Amino acid sequence: MKIAIFHNYMDNIGGSEIVALALAKELHGDVYTTNFDLDKIKKVGFEGLNIISIGRVPLNPPLRQQFALYRFKKLNLRKKYDFFIIAGDWALSGAVNNKPNIWYVHSPMRELWDLYEYTRENIVPWYKRPFFDLWIKYNRHLTKKYLGDIDGVLCNSNNTKKRINEYLDREAKVIYPPIDTSKFRYNKNGDYWLSVNRLTNHKRVELQLMAFSNLPDEKLIVVGCYEGAKHFQKYSKYLKKIKPENVKFVKDLDFSELTSLYSNCKGLITTSKNEDFGMNVVEAMASGKPVIAVNEGGYKETVIDGITGKLISADVNELIGAIREVGVNSKAYKQNCINQAKKFDVKNFIKEIKNEIGA
Repeated sequence: MKIAIFHNYMDNIGGSEIVALALAKELHGDVYTTNFDLDKIKKVGFEGLNIISIGRVPLNPPLRQQFALYRFKKLNLRKKYDFFIIAGDWALSGAVNNKPNIWYVHSPMRELWDLYEYTRENIVPWYKRPFFDLWIKYNRHLTKKYLGDIDGVLCNSNNTKKRINEYLDREAKVIYPPIDTSKFRYNKNGDYWLSVNRLTNHKRVELQLMAFSNLPDEKLIVVGCYEGAKHFQKYSKYLKKIKPENVKFVKDLDFSELTSLYSNCKGLITTSKNEDFGMNVVEAMASGKPVIAVNEGGYKETVIDGITGKLISADVNELIGAIREVGVNSKAYKQNCINQAKKFDVKNFIKEIKNEIGA
């Protein structure tokens, strides 16, 4: 079976991009995208894949999203492939001319739906909000329109499944994202905590920085990249302004450097608002490390409170308390974490995907 995978852009690599790349690797498929960066793709451990650009798009929203939708809508590869997997939200329009297909949903576009009010109030300047509202209305219409060309819907968590049902009135089957657990290892519980995420507003990294400003004897390494948009650049300046001396930012790591950080840290801290799933959590557990996460979204499906880490509210004082509690003997969580991570291994993911597409 010849398979094509659609993903909106691959110039910054996070969880959704890794899922698309894993699909291409395991199913021997071709990836169609807009902007992509081969060096970044290689750094996260993927080489030798056939990645094809259907044309570049602007770096900043809203033109970035609209151009991606436009380019994928014009794409017609029906005669070239047997099956199409849409693995990126703004590539949804690719379903119009490319069937049979499935949409693997990380979340209905969050700025359109569950993060609409948060984005409007915290990111969009007041004088642009009327235009933002029009943009939201237009793209909600397009999303539902293109959804009519989707043959089947899969998603990455029960959290996302609820969103799909609530916002798009469509049922979806949960297939948890792929983590190649064999590539992660335990070395030791070192002297630093780790945070791995895109540095965007709803990741709430400021909670972590404020906590560590009150924990001078602890260290935090934050791994992540900033997006190109002006509001993300503004957020990055804000984070740098409040960053205490015991916190270090790093970016553009290759996969071996990232796994080394996982293997030697005390544990992972993650504070994203209502996270879809959270692949970083499973990566940390596959490395035998406990996770301190906010008790929201997909984290509730992966972290077992008191067994593989700690679930807390999005509160600085609770985070400080959890760091002190878990840090006393973080090694005690090792085996439980490794066992839990195996439930989300890439082999399970590919087996279920193949069953869905008849490969």
